[in-house]
Amino acid sequence: MDLIKNTIGELLEYRAEKTPEKEFIVYADRNLRFTYFEFNQRVNKLAKGLLAIGIRKNDHVGIWATNVPDWLTYAFATAKIGSVLVTINTNYKLHELEYLVSNANLKTLCLIDGWRDSDYVNMVYELVPELKNYPRGQLKSRKFPELKSVIFLGQEKHRGMYNTSELMLLGSHIDDQELGEIKQTLQCHEVINMQYTSGTTGFPKGVMLTHLNIVNNGFSIGECQKFSNEDILCLPVPLFHCFGIVLGVMAVLTHGAGLVILENFDPVMTLASVQKEKCTALYGVPTMFIAELAHPMFEMFDLSSLRTGIMAGSPCPMETMKQVMGKMNMSEITIAYGLTEASPVMTQTRTDDPIEVKVSTVGKELPGIEVKVIDPETGVELPPETQGELCCRGYNIMEGYYNMPDATREVIDGDGWLHSGDLGIKTKDGYFKVTSRIKDMIIRGGENIYPREIEEYLYGLESIRDVQVVGVPSQKYGEEVGAFIILKEGAQLSEEDITDFCRGNISRFKIPKYIFFVDAFPMTASGKIQKYKLRDLSLELLSH
Repeated sequence: MDLIKNTIGELLEYRAEKTPEKEFIVYADRNLRFTYFEFNQRVNKLAKGLLAIGIRKNDHVGIWATNVPDWLTYAFATAKIGSVLVTINTNYKLHELEYLVSNANLKTLCLIDGWRDSDYVNMVYELVPELKNYPRGQLKSRKFPELKSVIFLGQEKHRGMYNTSELMLLGSHIDDQELGEIKQTLQCHEVINMQYTSGTTGFPKGVMLTHLNIVNNGFSIGECQKFSNEDILCLPVPLFHCFGIVLGVMAVLTHGAGLVILENFDPVMTLASVQKEKCTALYGVPTMFIAELAHPMFEMFDLSSLRTGIMAGSPCPMETMKQVMGKMNMSEITIAYGLTEASPVMTQTRTDDPIEVKVSTVGKELPGIEVKVIDPETGVELPPETQGELCCRGYNIMEGYYNMPDATREVIDGDGWLHSGDLGIKTKDGYFKVTSRIKDMIIRGGENIYPREIEEYLYGLESIRDVQVVGVPSQKYGEEVGAFIILKEGAQLSEEDITDFCRGNISRFKIPKYIFFVDAFPMTASGKIQKYKLRDLSLELLSH
């Protein structure tokens, strides 16, 4: 595979020159539209504005925001001046933000007013009280000595903070030549993006990704969906996560396609955006597709323009996949698998793979990437159909965890293989299957139990909308099987119904001992189910 050696800024400029009138970014709900040319102009203005307030190459710039229209303007502007965009999970609370600002050595923090029950502006004032007392750009924080400026993504003025309009104005006083000279110094192997792993285990770590990492991964992801400049992708997943910025934005940019963005996921807004803009592709985690299909207004929308897309984040039930391919017209939908450290996709199904392959596997490795299955104890590569740890090597492997060389060495071995922490097998046909996280595996009295197997079996019950199986601590066996179940609207099931359905059909030790009916699962902002929180919840429920 010939790698693309361009920086992100160069790719945007290429598109702006080659297809200036082509729409790049659209917000269908407010009819906000940017062609490649217009967006590139806006990015250049903001890039000069960032230079005007002292942001330089290699500086770390945090962005804490939902998918607001200028999220991508900041992403591309930082890329054009060689600073590192640090994406911040919109779900973060105060102590998580404090950890990240410090751990990432942020020089600048960009934020919106807030999301859900979090007031970002007041949280930042609480964390950095000095912000109200120093001139903008000259902050001296006792807690965060590196932090020099805070930027509000919007028009409002907040004490001690710049806003986007002011930066655009400041940028107009900077000579284009200054920006041009900086662009000449940039190379594709430089770190451009830092994403903090969702922290479902231990403290979050800053994954350092380069232009080369995410541009080429994005290109291959688009190729797997047969993207061309005629395609329009509807993107309701968060930009702060690889699913948004790489699978979404980079796949579109490298193919000169169009992007319809939603500020936050909403099933009706997603369906309406697809219809209005005649999108050909749609992304989401399975729970998003389930919510769209289950919505009472689903039948009202014309989804005939859809062709492909990606479902990722967690395994897809067969019934959901059938409905997405049939009712949503996405016959060429693909499944992608990977992790942030692999920038992120290692394997992906292709548009013409049969439905059985799309629900039971995560496809084949992308071009330029090697994937193998090893014995976690010995490191020896295992033959097909044998379960072991999935490992990956190639252009896509992160530079490492920021300021954590020991943690980096724990996951990337001396031969450059990234150890995923996921268990899986390679089929005789060369497809990969993910069976479980190593940490997800339930060990009951010495028996290894894989949650995925039980989840897939329980989906056979018509009344079940979604199910997650976790290990519940047990004095007798070490762990017992617990099942958290979301029922379809109006459906009724008892614990006995579940047990009867399992009895005689799956091994006795695999039958859930504990069954919890819930309305929702705890999730990361990127849509991943936090199984460790379900474990905690099981203990809480059992103690009552």
